[in-house]
Parts: sequence; structure tokens; C-alpha cells
Amino acid sequence: MSAPAAAQIEVAGLVKRFAGVAAVADLEFAVAAGEIFGLVGPDGAGKTTVMRMLAGVMPPESGRIVIDGIDVIADPERAKQHLSYMPQRFGLYEDLTVDENIRFYADLFEIPRRLRDERIGPLLAASNMAPFRRRLAGQLSGGMKQKLGLICALIHTPRILLLDEPTTGVDPVSRRDFWRILYSLRESGVTILISTAYLDEAERCTRLALLHQGRLKYCDTPRRLKQLMPGVLLTIASPDARAVRDTIAGLEGVSGVLLVGDGVRAVVDDEARRLPELRRALASAGVPFGAVARTEPTIEDLFVALLRQDEEAA
Repeated sequence: MSAPAAAQIEVAGLVKRFAGVAAVADLEFAVAAGEIFGLVGPDGAGKTTVMRMLAGVMPPESGRIVIDGIDVIADPERAKQHLSYMPQRFGLYEDLTVDENIRFYADLFEIPRRLRDERIGPLLAASNMAPFRRRLAGQLSGGMKQKLGLICALIHTPRILLLDEPTTGVDPVSRRDFWRILYSLRESGVTILISTAYLDEAERCTRLALLHQGRLKYCDTPRRLKQLMPGVLLTIASPDARAVRDTIAGLEGVSGVLLVGDGVRAVVDDEARRLPELRRALASAGVPFGAVARTEPTIEDLFVALLRQDEEAA
């Protein structure tokens, strides 16, 4: 893979094993300046391991990592001056207030008081945390703790931000606030690499790397990745979605069936051919159904379909 123009993160041949098992296997990708680049995959895909190696807190067995022109493996301490890493469980001090936590991290990064005071206000305002400055961190909700962690990670205005599943367990409103902050950071020139198991969040990234069992399966924009969808996705509305699923699962040309709300999503190989067959099968079985329509696949639909396709090929 060639690096994008003005790449700020370059990874090549990255390998990490635990007890002889490859958690990351020959990983290669590049992130351009100002991107929001997503590492997407299920639990155990290797996302956290990749993040730790990029942050310089875990050495790889082999490979190359360059961040902002700095060799992370050869000089991790120098690289850390250019980035900020927010792990899944950020190290907040629950017996300190919001303000005290922010000041503590500002002191760690040796931020002068004048600059610290200039930065704290806008960060609190952007995250809707200003009313909670004097509240103990231990009394914050999960989403508020994550937003406080992001503020602490941003207090030294890093050029590159590494976020490891930052919205896991966060309520929808806080997730929205969190992503609003990320978009604002991108507009100001910050390069963001975020890992997530929430595939709906992947739609928000400029580019995605789909990981499975430590290997990079696909890497491109969400729009272009969706064009790789094998087959066509159909939505079948029905008051008895389970009966629809049981009737069409296993039919020729149907490679996947999933219950979604008051209907079923089915992946078929040929829309023109399979649509009449599905209708006939449901009518013959006496299963009630309504509209049957082609649907735009989500990243989750794509990921599941591509993994199934790869497994069948293997």
C-alpha cells in the first residue's frame, strides 16, 4: 500500500504475537494529515494492540511505525510529544474534580498556566462539561468520564490523536457530543485514528481499515467499501419476521438473513431472479409480508458479508 499524500502515520509489516499467537499479522496502512481514520473490527481483532504499538507503549516484534516523521520504535519518547493516546480505560482520578483532573494532566504535559487556562474553557464548552467543573470525576456518568478523558488528552494540543474504542458504553447523547468534538478537531488540522467495535460509527470516518484476527482485510472510504458488497441487500417487511427468516434461510441464492426490527434483511446474489422466488416461497408458506425493497448496505452488513465470503473461499 502506498502512503497517502502528507501521511502522518505510516505502518508497515507490523507483527505482534502473544504466547505464539499472532494478535497483529503483517499490518500495513497509512493515515493522511487531517483524516479521521477508523480501525474497525470485532473483539479480538487486534485493535487495542495496534493502538498500543502506535502510542509507543508496546513494542512490536517486527515492522515499522512512523508518526509525524518520527520512528516510534526507535524513539518512542520523542514520538509521544506529537501525539495523545486515550486508551479504553483512561486514567482519571475519581477523587479529584473535573478541573483538578485537567490541571493534573496539564502539569504532566508541562503546559504553562496561561496556556492551560486559555485551553480549558473552550474544551469544556465544546464537550458540554462546563457546568460540572467542580464535580468529582467518580460522580460522572460513563459518557461524561469519556469526554473528560478526551479533554485531558487534548490539553497539550497534539497533532495526532489515538483513541481506543472511546465510546464503548457511552450513551447516545454523549456519543454525539464526542463526535462533534472530533469533527471540530479535524477542521483544526488534528489527525485522528480511532478504533471502534461499533460499526455504525465507522460511517463517520473518512477511511476505514477492516481488521479480522489481526489482519487487514480491506481499507478504503466507507462509500467505496460498500461497493464491495457481495450480492444485493433486500429488506422484507413483515408482522412475523421470524417466520420470514425461517422460510427464506437456506433458499438458493440467499447467503445471509438477519432479523431487523419489524422485518428481515436478506443478502441475495441476483435481485431480479431472487425477488420473485422469495415472494413465491413466502406466499406458499402462508407467511404474511409487505414491501420488499433493495436497501443500501451498512458497514456492518458489508463486514459480515465479506467475512462470510472469505471464510467460504478459504
